[in-house]
Amino acid sequence: MNYPTPHIKATPSDFGQTVLMPGDPLRSKFIAENFLENPVLVNNVRGVQGYTGTYKGVRVSVMASGMGIPSIGIYSYELFNIFGVRNIMRIGSAGAIHPELHLRDIVVAQGACTDSNFAHHYHLDGTFAPIASYEMLRKAVSSCEEVGANYRVGNILSSDNFYGDEEGLPEVMGDVSSWKKMGVLAIEMEAAGLYMTAARWSGNALCICTISDHLLTGECLSADERQTSFRQMMEVALETAVKLEK
Repeated sequence: MNYPTPHIKATPSDFGQTVLMPGDPLRSKFIAENFLENPVLVNNVRGVQGYTGTYKGVRVSVMASGMGIPSIGIYSYELFNIFGVRNIMRIGSAGAIHPELHLRDIVVAQGACTDSNFAHHYHLDGTFAPIASYEMLRKAVSSCEEVGANYRVGNILSSDNFYGDEEGLPEVMGDVSSWKKMGVLAIEMEAAGLYMTAARWSGNALCICTISDHLLTGECLSADERQTSFRQMMEVALETAVKLEK
């Protein structure tokens, strides 16, 4: 496949070695405008905004992934294979299912369980365990400690479903006891696909999420609170990107 692709109208030189991937294109724009120096819009196909600028002298890109494993699977595949990106960090929100997690805490996903069948197309004779890049994880934990974040490292669930069989109720509001008893910390929708794509194509991947709602207590952040609370996660991700260049 040559560039531009059907999804990214850019060249390899347009991207830094590390790409931050929020799900929301508007959050990509927010990060570029509030954290990066001299950000340049390098992609806007389908409104999936991608920017490249510098942070503390390090060239960093930020581009949206959309929602769900199939979407992040497309963008991460193309970034790794077509555009020469080495590190992708998903940064987003997650719903807590661990009693010791609180709103605004950060979860660094060491591993990502999933109810998706995404691994099927790799023709594996068994069950694949999607895990993060240890080097990225180690540097992210260091960044969390430096900025004073409340964080926890562990396993998360990447679910294919937001709305389940019960009409009007999000899937994540259903029975999470089976995952909870296995020590899974939180639920989101992309990390496992990113980790599998990185494993297959020799890239590095990590997911960092802010707890935006708690499925055991019913607590949740408002839209305005999410905007403020997510800034610390963005800072952690950018500091990690700087460390990856050293």
